[in-house]
Amino acid sequence: MIILGVDPGTLVTGYGVVEAIGGRFTVLEVDVVRNRSDASMPIRLKAIYSKLCSVIKRHHPDEFAIETAFYGKNAQSAMKIGHARGVSILAAVNSKIPTSEYSPREVKQAVVGNGAASKEQVSFMIRSILKLKRVPKTYDATDALAVALCHFHKMTGNGSVRRPEKKSKTPNWKSYIEAHPERIITRK
Repeated sequence: MIILGVDPGTLVTGYGVVEAIGGRFTVLEVDVVRNRSDASMPIRLKAIYSKLCSVIKRHHPDEFAIETAFYGKNAQSAMKIGHARGVSILAAVNSKIPTSEYSPREVKQAVVGNGAASKEQVSFMIRSILKLKRVPKTYDATDALAVALCHFHKMTGNGSVRRPEKKSKTPNWKSYIEAHPERIITRK
């Protein structure tokens, strides 16, 4: 399965293409669409749409996942992110790619295990999970990869995409009690 993940923004839109085969991930492409701040909004949106269309043509993703807008105190910023989300989704829908949306909290929870994780923590986990030799230049790029991994997690119901922690040597509570009787406290 090939997943295109997008972290939208009108100045910087991150995108990451991840191939998932049997629980193993390969990054096919990761980068950002960087727009000049003095460019008009229509020109910025065209650049995002055009770049994502070319990425879709190159990799033929099976799924498209995008982060929902974060509604902070600035309504103008939320509207601009909405525009970037719209043209990104349009690129996917025009290519008949199933599209899913995830909140920033869902993405962080799936990748880090903490919905309030920092961008640094997300970046660290993305480098670790995907065994990246080269670190993406921006948090927008690592966030896009995180969106793709979150989508994989949600689609497969495979638990967290984080590396599984080492399993206990005792498979259940009864075995644990039998193996460690010194840890049992009895009440009188």
